[in-house]
Amino acid sequence: MSILKNLLKNPSYGKNIDLSLLLLRIAAGGFMLSHGYGKMVKLFNGIVEFADPIGLGVELSLILTVFSEVLCALFILLGIIPRLAAIPLIITMLVIVLVVHASDGFEKQELPLFYLISYLVILLVGAGKYSVQSLFSKG
Repeated sequence: MSILKNLLKNPSYGKNIDLSLLLLRIAAGGFMLSHGYGKMVKLFNGIVEFADPIGLGVELSLILTVFSEVLCALFILLGIIPRLAAIPLIITMLVIVLVVHASDGFEKQELPLFYLISYLVILLVGAGKYSVQSLFSKG
């Protein structure tokens, strides 16, 4: 009965928020790396077959997507300047939802929307206590 009681009472927000942000960063950063890794391999192998959804050119679109889905996702995962790293990921997800899958319906937009919301939370709240950034910002 005490487990149920603990679940129903108001949580201790300090610890829970930091742990929740860590879990969110691990999921949103780590899972995104799985999307970006294949694109990075293509880019490093000189295979520039990619969409050009907003008219920047195929190669630049691929480079920006790899930057976002690999480097920024890694920064999110580790908690290194996560608020700044979230911005390119937010832009990438907006392009996917509003341009790439605009006419495909919610089924194709659901995952990028979920990522978008995750990155918006990280942009608004930051990395939390359990991050590389917090190691250097103690003062």
